[in-house]
Amino acid sequence: MVFKKTFNTVIGAAIMGLAATAATASESLSFVSWGGTTQDAQKSAWAEPFTQETGIKVLQDGPTDYGKLKAMVDSGNVQWDVVDVEADFALRAAREGLLEPLDFSVIQRDRIDPRFVSDHGVGSFFFSFVLGYNARRLGNQQPQDWSALFDTATYPGKRALYKWPSPGVLELALLADGVTPDKLYPLDLDRAFKKLDTIKKDIVWWGGGAQSQQLLASGEVSLGQFWNGRIHALEQEGASVGVSWKQNLVMADFLVIPKGAKNKDAAMKFLATASGAAGQAEFANLTAYAPVNLDSVNQLEPELAPSLPTAHAADQVTLDFAYWAEHGNEIAARWNEWLVK
Repeated sequence: MVFKKTFNTVIGAAIMGLAATAATASESLSFVSWGGTTQDAQKSAWAEPFTQETGIKVLQDGPTDYGKLKAMVDSGNVQWDVVDVEADFALRAAREGLLEPLDFSVIQRDRIDPRFVSDHGVGSFFFSFVLGYNARRLGNQQPQDWSALFDTATYPGKRALYKWPSPGVLELALLADGVTPDKLYPLDLDRAFKKLDTIKKDIVWWGGGAQSQQLLASGEVSLGQFWNGRIHALEQEGASVGVSWKQNLVMADFLVIPKGAKNKDAAMKFLATASGAAGQAEFANLTAYAPVNLDSVNQLEPELAPSLPTAHAADQVTLDFAYWAEHGNEIAARWNEWLVK
């Protein structure tokens, strides 16, 4: 009887273990980001190790679309579980009730740079908007700062700018117009749009990183505003591009969970992996975006240092995404009105 009981117990435990494994393996979550090389790196640095460790599949989707995220939450039919968004949107969306609060018993908050974590979002990475240019198109004319965007005589050709009403474009316009970094906020919208008016017909708007890379590498634009990691990726591919870090504009992406996400528990675990020291270091090594985890620095590749925002802090402007979170809606209304004029 003892043998039979023990045998049955072992068999029962094995069956339960197999069932648990099968259940875990059948779990999945959707991860939404901006596409291109950035999302490829997120998949490699975060999603694949996470699946190996937990058995939970990570289904890639994108690009990030704020209107779509809000519509999902409002309708109660949320198809996304983890979304990579800009920091100002993360703060604003939390105020509007669009996001799940994060579980910091799962996510290690105290090891994340406090600039890049909130109750409803954890840093994905931080980056700089830099002035990128097509060296083939401009030849010996190498632009030095944001004012080059507005000098169409010296630097002919189309300009690439980020099309969404978020931190970056208005600030660079004001800097090019002579505003000092310490006087940027509150933003002088009249002055910024007046400056942008001078090149409006020459602007090609990009909405995602992959599109920005294609515009620059192909020569469709001569120069423009780009995420530093996208320029680094083009350089690694041998594209004829250059970069100026003067007055590089620091911004961050956050990872958030939409309110009503169907796989919230799995999403929390994924955020823990993505914001962990190893995942952040691996992503930085692949992209040249800076890690938000304080323990990642000693895991970075030394040769990568010149391509990281941290190497260009002396001439750096940190964008005020808390200001944008508060005033973003009114700025967006003005922005959209200006676009259609």
